[in-house]
Amino acid sequence: MSGLFVCPLCGGALERQGGSYLCPNGHCHDVAKEGYTYLLPVNRRHSKAPGDDKAMTAARHAFLEKGYYAPLRKKLCQLAVELTGDAPAVLDNGCGEGYYTAGIYQALCAAGKAPRMAGIDISKPILRLAARREKSIDFAVASSYRLPVADSSIDLLVNCFSPLAIEEFRRVLRPGGCFVYVVPGAMHLWEMKQVLYEHPYPNEVKETPYEGFRYLRIDHVSGMLHLDCPEDIQALFGMTPYCWKTPRAGKEALCKLKELDCRMAFDIHVFQREED
Repeated sequence: MSGLFVCPLCGGALERQGGSYLCPNGHCHDVAKEGYTYLLPVNRRHSKAPGDDKAMTAARHAFLEKGYYAPLRKKLCQLAVELTGDAPAVLDNGCGEGYYTAGIYQALCAAGKAPRMAGIDISKPILRLAARREKSIDFAVASSYRLPVADSSIDLLVNCFSPLAIEEFRRVLRPGGCFVYVVPGAMHLWEMKQVLYEHPYPNEVKETPYEGFRYLRIDHVSGMLHLDCPEDIQALFGMTPYCWKTPRAGKEALCKLKELDCRMAFDIHVFQREED
């Protein structure tokens, strides 16, 4: 079965041959030993090591492996099964270490479907983990703003806490295909923010229509996290943007905690690509 990737240099379909992806025009993209490929041309990189670094990657992996965000993964799996046909082409944009990607793929297979699935992320360290997690998914280092997939080729696009490249999403989704967009709810991690900041504020919550898409609905996932060890508290902190912009006093206050009860709240916006 053919994959979903196209060559970032010429747009030709890529075919996996041994340890490389090849296009009809002779461009070759090697597959790393972990199983991902690199489809981000040098002239489109904004830094030598874009995306999550090794520390953030390790924090995200440690936290997700404990199952704290399993309710969100379960809901995404349910939506993927509901929104797709028998043989869907699925793209996870900003897939991270593949926690949700693999869950969705496995749920589709368990439902008797035959998915073709790919995940892209800008970070090499995090894709090493993703590619090890599920060998049946194609993973690539690539930009959300130049997705290495063909026009109108995707049935379901998942975007979980990742950059919103709406023009690219509209390009790659087929008419009738669906786009699932996960953002933090108003009170997500509120108790952690109360420790970190003197004057925390809720996350902005709004419905934003996008040209070429129609809203299907907004689903909500929420619950309480009981973090019973400092390592898990720091892992959660380390995988959030707060770790970059928190004052020293807030970080020190968080380091003193031995446990933390904290809300999780996610809003899942579901869109459908309109007919051209």
